[in-house]
Amino acid sequence: MNDDSQILIARLLTHQTLRRDDKMVKRALSDDQFRAEVDKRLLECGLKLLDNVYADHVTLALHRNVEPKIFGAKDIWQNNNFGLTRDGVALLVVLWAQIILPKRERQETHVTVDDDQNDLFDKDNPIPRAEDTSIGISYTALLSDFGDKLGKKTRMDMNLGQLSKLGFIERRGDVILEGPLLDLMMDTDVLKERIINGALSDVFKRAPLAAVPRKSDAANDAEAVEPLDTPN
Repeated sequence: MNDDSQILIARLLTHQTLRRDDKMVKRALSDDQFRAEVDKRLLECGLKLLDNVYADHVTLALHRNVEPKIFGAKDIWQNNNFGLTRDGVALLVVLWAQIILPKRERQETHVTVDDDQNDLFDKDNPIPRAEDTSIGISYTALLSDFGDKLGKKTRMDMNLGQLSKLGFIERRGDVILEGPLLDLMMDTDVLKERIINGALSDVFKRAPLAAVPRKSDAANDAEAVEPLDTPN
């Protein structure tokens, strides 16, 4: 028995997410033998380790093939989307499109929020961390642009509260920031083209809602949709 894999899985089950720079997470992402042991033990429970190089955290999710056995045949849409209502899922997609897609572009071009747009990193360097490239959006602007379409202020506030509780976003005053799950639980490959060229194409023709760089904010604070990956 590999005690380290047991401990890592237990920590993920307890805390829901762990940072990629966590010692044991880094080992799971770089040590093939250790990762195989973690994956084997998770698979035996119908789970998988969920990570991507653009996110600062990792988490656990159910394998797709066990979801029907867990949730049954009824209300699968609701259960498979964290119990969010349709306007809640729509809000989640809008937030993902406004926060994650621009962050991905900055990461792929190695531009951080502190850089001039033309001052690029060496492309051979590692992808910049999410906290160095993720920019929050203004709640006031979000409400103005999407309030009428997403249930107005009362519904939007309720859904934002639920998204915050689930770990998709963080709220700091008027600013909505990326939470640890926002870039993990959405299928970027499936959604990106549909959003940019489809459901939210009009959004990307307007000025972005970008408000405050995540890194700067953290420094000042000392302290149409596909089913989502379902967490443990």
